[in-house]
Amino acid sequence: MIESVRAAFTLPDLRRRILFTIAMLVIYRLLANIPVPGVDLQAWLVFTSQRSGNSVVDFLDLLSGGAVSNFSVMAMGVYPYITASIIIQLLTPIIPQFEELQSEGESGRNKLNRYTYFLTVPLAFLQAVGQIRLVGASLTGGVESIMPNFGFTGANLLPTLTTLVAMVGGTMFAIWLGERITEDGVGQGISLIIFGGIVSRIFPNVAQMFTLETAAARIFSIITFLLYLVLTVLVIVIIQEGQRRIAVQYGRRVRGRKIYQGQSTYIPLKVNTAGMIPIIFAQSILTFFPLIAGLFVSGSGSVVDNIASAIGRFGTQQDVSTAPVAFTVYWVLYFILVVAFTFFYTDVMIRQQNLPETLQRQGGFIPGIRPGKRTENYIMSVVRRITLIGALFLGLIAVLPGIMAVIALVLQIPGLERSVLVISGSGLIIVVGVVVDTMRQLEAQLLMRHYEGFLKS
Repeated sequence: MIESVRAAFTLPDLRRRILFTIAMLVIYRLLANIPVPGVDLQAWLVFTSQRSGNSVVDFLDLLSGGAVSNFSVMAMGVYPYITASIIIQLLTPIIPQFEELQSEGESGRNKLNRYTYFLTVPLAFLQAVGQIRLVGASLTGGVESIMPNFGFTGANLLPTLTTLVAMVGGTMFAIWLGERITEDGVGQGISLIIFGGIVSRIFPNVAQMFTLETAAARIFSIITFLLYLVLTVLVIVIIQEGQRRIAVQYGRRVRGRKIYQGQSTYIPLKVNTAGMIPIIFAQSILTFFPLIAGLFVSGSGSVVDNIASAIGRFGTQQDVSTAPVAFTVYWVLYFILVVAFTFFYTDVMIRQQNLPETLQRQGGFIPGIRPGKRTENYIMSVVRRITLIGALFLGLIAVLPGIMAVIALVLQIPGLERSVLVISGSGLIIVVGVVVDTMRQLEAQLLMRHYEGFLKS
C-alpha cells in the first residue's frame, strides 16, 4: 500500500487530483470555524463544553461534520442536499415524469440532479430555522440565550434573515465544494466532506477520555475504545462488502449478422443496501416528536401537558441511573425504528431498479425461475432475507452507546460510555465506506497506468 501511495504521487495527473481534494477539504474545515452572524459564540461554547451526550446537538454535529460545535456557517453541512436526494429517490417510482427521466440515461439523471438542487434551497431555509429552534429547545434559556436577535417580527427580522442566508449560503458552498471534488479530485465529494468532519473530531474526543476522574476509568475507557474500534470496523467491512450473488443466464442472441452465445453472470445484492440512511431517518423521527411535544409542555399538570412531557422524556436520551424506564424505551424504540426503516428503504431502492423487467428486456433469466412476476417475487424474498442481517447490524450499531452506558453502570466505571462516543457507529459506517470507495477509485486510476492497486482480489 505504501508503494502504491508513492506511485500515486509520482503520477502528475493523479497527484494533482489528490492535492486538489485535500485543498478542498482544508477550505471546508476553515469555513467550519467561521461563526454564524448573530450568535453569541461565548454562550454557545460554554453550553457545548458542558453538555453530556446531548442527543440533539450530537446528531446535528455528526451530520454537519462537526460544524455545529462552533455554530459556523457550515452548521447544516450538506444534510439538506442529502434530504433532497432521498426525497427525489422516494418520489421517482411515484411520479411518472421522474421515472421517465431516470430511464433516459445520463441526461435524465442530470435533470433529476438539477431538481435536487432546486429542492435543496427551500429545505435548507426550513432546516436552518428548525435547527436553530431545535438547539434552542435544548438550552435552559431558550434560543434567546445564544441568539438574542432571532425572530421574524420587528427589528429582529433583518438579523434573522442575515443568519438564515449565511447558513443556507454555507450549505450551498459546501455542496459546490463536494461537486468540485467529485469532478476534479478523487472520491465522492459529498461523502468526503462528511468524512473530513467526522475524522477531525476523533483526536479531541480521545483527549477527553484522559480527563476522567480515576486512572482505572481512563485505562478501561481507552482499552474499550481500541477494542470497539477494531471489532466495529471489522464487522462493518464484512457487512458492507457482503453480498448475495443470484446467478443469471443469458440465451443466445442475434444482433445484426453476429450471434452471441449464451453467457452466465450474476446479480449482486448487498447485505446492507440502505447504508446509514435508516439511522438518519430514525434519529430524525426521535428528534422531531420531542421537539413538537416540547411546544405543549406548560407545567399545568393537564392531560395534554403530561402526554407532551412523557413524549419528551421517552423520546430523548436519559441517564440510565436516574431514569431507567425512559432510557430503555428510548433505545428500544431507536432499535425498532432503525430496523423498520432499513427494510422500508431497501425495498424502495430494489423496486426502483426494476431488475425483473431489465433482465427480461436483455434476454436474461434466473435458472429455475420463470421471468416476470415469479422472478420479482424470488428477488424480493432473497433481498428481505439478507436485509434482516443488515437491519440487525445497523440497529446494534445505533444502540451501542446505550449498551455501553448499561455496561458502565453494571461495572461501576463512570465515563466508560465515552469509548463509543469518540466516533459513533454511524460515523464509522461513513468513514469505512468513504475510505473503501476512495481506495477503489485510486486503484482504478493506478491500474489504468499499469500500477498495482491498493485492493487485491
